Parts: sequence; C-alpha cells; structure tokens
Amino acid sequence: MTPFASAAMSHESSAPAVAAPQSAPAEVLRQARRIVVKVGSSLVTNEGRGLDEAAIGQWSAQLSALVQDGREVIMVSSGAIAEGMKRLGWTVRPKEINELQAAAAVGQMGLVQMYETKLRELGLGSAQVLLTHADLADRERYLNARSTLLTLLEHRVVPVINENDTVVNDEIKFGDNDTLGALVANLVEADVLVILTDQKGLYTADPRKDPAARFVHVARAGDPQLEEMAGGAGSRVGTGGMITKILAAKRAAGSGASTVIAWGREPNALLRLVAGEPIGTCLVADTPKQQARKQWMADHLQLRGSVSVDEGAVAKIVQEGKSLLPIGMTGVDGDFARGDVIAVRDPQGAEVARGLANYAAGEARLLCRKASADFERLLGYAAEPEMIHRDNLVLTRG
Repeated sequence: MTPFASAAMSHESSAPAVAAPQSAPAEVLRQARRIVVKVGSSLVTNEGRGLDEAAIGQWSAQLSALVQDGREVIMVSSGAIAEGMKRLGWTVRPKEINELQAAAAVGQMGLVQMYETKLRELGLGSAQVLLTHADLADRERYLNARSTLLTLLEHRVVPVINENDTVVNDEIKFGDNDTLGALVANLVEADVLVILTDQKGLYTADPRKDPAARFVHVARAGDPQLEEMAGGAGSRVGTGGMITKILAAKRAAGSGASTVIAWGREPNALLRLVAGEPIGTCLVADTPKQQARKQWMADHLQLRGSVSVDEGAVAKIVQEGKSLLPIGMTGVDGDFARGDVIAVRDPQGAEVARGLANYAAGEARLLCRKASADFERLLGYAAEPEMIHRDNLVLTRG
C-alpha cells in the first residue's frame, strides 16, 4: 500500500493537505464533456482472481449513462497481463518480457470481449485501441491516433484503450496505465481524467501509522508537496502506486485536464462525480484546457514552414474562429510533415496564426485552392477536409 492511501479510511478529515486551487472542483466535474476513465488491474481482475464481470458491468452502465447525458467517454483499462496469467495458470507474475507479452496477448482477448459484451448489452458500440509510446511520440502517428479516437467519439463508440504489451519492451513502455491515461487525456484534450483505483484517494501520511494523517479532498495538480507525500508501488497485481497517479495528474494538467483519484468500487462513482459530489481526491489543473493547448502552440519555436492564405481565409480564421481550409491557401513554404507546427501568413506575409498541419508540405502544395471533394483525386486518399483544424489553431494576431 502507498503510505497515504490505505484501507484504513476511518481517519478521513475535511482539511486539505495543501492549498486548494481557485477552480471549484465540483464545477470542473459538472462541466466536463470529454472524460477519460482509467481503471487498474486489481479492480478489473479482482486482485488477480480473474476478470470481475460485475465490476466491469457496473462501470459500463455508468459509461452508458454518461454517453446518454451527451458526454464523451474513453476507458483506459489495465488487466490484460493479470487475466492472461490466470488463463495460463500462472500464480506469480513473470519477469521475462516474452512471458509478459504472451500473458498480455492471452488476457487481452478476454478483457476486450468482456467490455464489448457489457457495453453492447447497453446499446453502446466499443472499439479496442492498443497504443505504444511510439504511437504518441511520432507526429504523424499521434495525429492518426487522435483522429481515430475523435471519430469514434463522434459515433458514440466507447474506445477501450490499453498499452500494446504484446509488442513493446521496457525501453518503449509507458510504464503504467496511469501514465497512459494522462497521455490519452492530452491526446484528445479531455476535460477530466478519472483514475479509479483500490484506494479512496490521497492522504498526507499513512493513516495506519499516523493518527494526524489527513485526507486530501482537493489540491493543485503538479503541487510539489504531492510528490513528496507519495510512496512506492501499491498493488501486487499492477505496476503503479499513488506516485504514478500524482505524476499522471501533473501530466494531464499540462493540457488543462483535472484529475480525480477515487475508489473504483464506490457505488456509481462516475455519475456522482459528474453531478459534483466530492468523491476521492480532485487534483485541479490551474490552466484551462484551450488556453493550455493554444499556449503550447503559440510558444512553439520550431516552426517547420508556413502556408499563405487569401483575405477571405484570414477573415474566417481571425473573425469567425474557423478552421483553415486548403481552398483558401495560396502558397506553401518549407518542408514540413503532418503534425508539425506551421505558421499561417496573410497576403502581406505577416503571421496571423499557427497550428498543427494535417498534411505534409508536398501534399499541401497540391491542395492549394482545392475543395475537399478533389482531395482523393489529387492525393489518392481522402482525409481531413481542413489543413489546420480550429482546435489545433491559435491566433498570433488579433
């Protein structure tokens, strides 16, 4: 167990351990429209005894209710290796990478089947998405993964994400699914990351040893005091601990997502959270979501190129907040790749905006002054209709 989050929850106090941020946690959760939920191995597999069908069914029912309420949800689920160990009859987690990968391959089958069955019973579609660190480190693969997930959400499909343990090694692993949850939150610009665990949240110290230990209801994500309080790995089944959750919250806050750490077996925890009920520990991001993302792009110094646009496109971008469409482009400068940050320049050459390119420079040159209906003929495939989507576009001139 971590030193501040144990089964001894009777010492709970209303006083926060560190100064609370200005944002009201209840309001952050009530307003959340895009939510990433991460559940750990010990919960999914009932401490390694096999997939907990009842628990997965309860989470699925809550996900369904959230979707019906107009919210978008993504599930990041551990448990493949633990389930694979059970199916293979292994009682001790192996250390050899090939055996861990074999267990993941076996267990992933049951894990995804369980989610698919439970969500389908509730009228929801589901999709398996396996990610590696390389998928999110490479610019083009990052955008591809983002586009896929956003498309699934548009179609009211719940993506069930896990690390692709069957192909990764120690050098390219996320390390734990808390980190993966935070990276997915950043990838899709989620409003909130909910980490469901076998602990009720964060304590200032181990309440089993320190009667003065206080429960942390709310704090600022990234506060150094949180890391100072954290300990090592908790569960014997998973690979994480409270420290990985604190670091995940810090990472998620970089894109403006707040994080809640809560007990996964709390009845209707997800529904009560979005109703504003103070469950678990809420680590609030100081920077609003859009401001965080756009500040990153505005401060990006390594511009790979630029596109020139006509006055009509300038007006659409600056005055109406629209995406940049290739039909408004008059020229392309530089040699950039899909996913690079590029400048948008007006007819006089002045920068008006910058953002993430959906097309490489060579493709962009072919698309200048072209409508989206022509893309497949020109490129051999049809992709995004925008050169830069408005979500990935930040104004540098008002």
